[in-house]
This record gives sequence, structure tokens and C-alpha cells, in this order.
Amino acid sequence: MPEISYGGQAVMEGVMMRGAKTMSVAVRAPNGRIVLHSEPLNQAIYGSWIAKVPFVRGTTLLWDTLVLGIRTLMFSADVAVEGLESEQEPNCASDAGEPGPGESVFSGPLAWGSLVLSLGIALGVFFVLPALLTRLIDPYIPGDLLSNLVEALIRLGLVLLYVWGVGHLPDIERVFAYHGAEHKTVHAYENGCPLTVESVRTFGTAHERCGTSFILVMIVISALVFSLFGRPTLLVRVLSRVVLIPIVVGVAYEVLKIGAKYGDRWWMRALLSPGLLIQRLTTREPDDDMLEVAIAALECVVAADGRGAVAE
Repeated sequence: MPEISYGGQAVMEGVMMRGAKTMSVAVRAPNGRIVLHSEPLNQAIYGSWIAKVPFVRGTTLLWDTLVLGIRTLMFSADVAVEGLESEQEPNCASDAGEPGPGESVFSGPLAWGSLVLSLGIALGVFFVLPALLTRLIDPYIPGDLLSNLVEALIRLGLVLLYVWGVGHLPDIERVFAYHGAEHKTVHAYENGCPLTVESVRTFGTAHERCGTSFILVMIVISALVFSLFGRPTLLVRVLSRVVLIPIVVGVAYEVLKIGAKYGDRWWMRALLSPGLLIQRLTTREPDDDMLEVAIAALECVVAADGRGAVAE
């Protein structure tokens, strides 16, 4: 596998990819053209010791999800819904750096307000609510470990129910298809294949480093970490779930790194199989137009890292 681990996420009618130095987001505009924006990664996050120390570097995923995710989602909405377009053909060099005329600026009160609101909802539904529900039935649960396991199962159930529910919305189904396109494109690059639609199309939509698998691993790890606190008071239980998120994320990140490194071993495939199975809920088979968008996003960050495209 290549030295640099590329990855990203799906957005509205597009894909965001992150490399070692830059991030790029490619979106299909209403007129069919691909609008591409690229900008350098914040080196205070990705170039510091935080991104290098095991069990700490996983916190960069929080930044990816909460900051880059929200900002690129807003950009994609501008392009896909409002018809924001660039006058140039997709070109990383021309679009990198400061946004040009008519391009969305990935900052401002709206972006940070959306970030705070999204974070609050996620914490409330997937961390606080399971703790509250478990507290209601705690008197009937024998043992601290089992209590925390029940809480983890409730958390997993809420996540799966949410993903299953939104997956039936037409717009989200397209986002899930772009998610599949992202995975296929990364697979092709990691296997040394040309970044062409014909080549990328042959790969699967599941990937070992997917955020869906990460969530499953995080839920399992959280049950083990939270069990160290036994069955504290409701206030301590709720606060501990929120405060310990960086630790849980850090451990889960290392587990996924090991999984990606030894993903070709049968025993690791067996351990990763539940996460790969759940990805069926968050991915769909993309069409060729979606693959073109994902390829454009990945080629941009690969070029910025000076690695060049895979020879055809």
C-alpha cells in the first residue's frame, strides 16, 4: 500500500479527499461540469506532533469530520444546489489557495455555527442518550461490564437506525453512492491501478479505513473504556462519555491503522468483517459520472503530494 493513506468523505454531488499536504473537494455542478476546489491543510493540526504520536494522532479524525466535513459539505451545497461554478476546467493548480471569484469561502459564522450545532446533536443522540436510557434499566442489569455493554449496544442501535433511516432519502442515497465512488477510487490507487473510470469501476465499495467501520470499532472500544468507571452517578456517567471521546477515538484509530496494514491476512479480514458488512448501509454502487468526480478529487491531492498519477 502507498506510504500516504488517502481518504475522505462524500458530500452533496461530490467527494472530498485529503492527502498529506492538501484537501480537495470535487462537485458535479448542475450543468454537468466538475467544480474543484483545493486548499492546503492546516499544518497546526496535520504538521504538528499531534499527527505523529500514536493514540493522539487519531484526534485529527475529529477535525476531518467536524471541520473539514462541515465546510466541504457547505461548499458542495453551494455548487450542487445554487449552481455555483468555476469558469475554469477542473485544475488543482488554478483552484488551489485563496478562493477565486464566485467560489465558496469555507469559513465564517455559518460554518462554525453549523459545526457547533452538529456536534451538539451528535453528542446528545449518540453519547448522552444511550447513557440516560441505560440508567433507566440499570437496576435490572447484573454487573458493571454488562451495564456498559448494554449501553454500547443501545449506542450501536441508534447509529444503525439513523443510518438506515436517512439512507432511504433520495438525496442521501446519492451521497452514499459518492461514498462508494470514494472507496473504489482509493482502492484503485492503493493497488497501483490507473485512475480511470474503467479501472476504478472494478473495485468494491467497502474499505477497511472507512468512517463507518471506525464508528463500529469506536463503539466496541468505548464499552471497554467506559467499563473502567463501573456504574457511576448519572452526571458522572454522562460527563465521562463526553470527556473520554478523544481517548476512545485515539485507540480506535490505531486499531484501524493496524487493520489497514494487515488487511490482507485472513484473521484480520475476519475481525474487520462486521465493519465491512455495515458499510452496505452507507455505500451504494456509483455510476460513471460519480467515479469521475472522485477521481478528480484524488488526482488533485496526489499531485499536490508530488506523487503523480498512476501510469495507464
